[in-house]
Amino acid sequence: MTIKSIVRELRKNQTKAEKMFWQAVRNRKLKGLKFYRQYPIIHHIDKCAHFYVADFCCFEKKLVIEIDGPIHKDRKDYDQAREYVINELGFTVLRFKNQEVEFGLNAVLEKIVFLMCH
Repeated sequence: MTIKSIVRELRKNQTKAEKMFWQAVRNRKLKGLKFYRQYPIIHHIDKCAHFYVADFCCFEKKLVIEIDGPIHKDRKDYDQAREYVINELGFTVLRFKNQEVEFGLNAVLEKIVFLMCH
């Protein structure tokens, strides 16, 4: 499977929370910033390319937004290692639970705007 095919598959199978968030930020709806969804972040270890797929990415602010479903309860170590690598590449990672987005989208967006401006 190629990176492109993996990303396409993830875009087709977004969670309800991811769909809601995407509708709120796409087409520069959030403070005029460009967000990408299901975006591969490529890094190198020992001259080999590896990648993580960020749920959402804003290059202008070097920001990755992760919206975590129940599967993340069992992946804490993996998520921490992944976040470490993404931070090392100069990005800030913000994590929200599905429920936070589904039941408090405006609060999530306000938090993102606040953190981006400070």
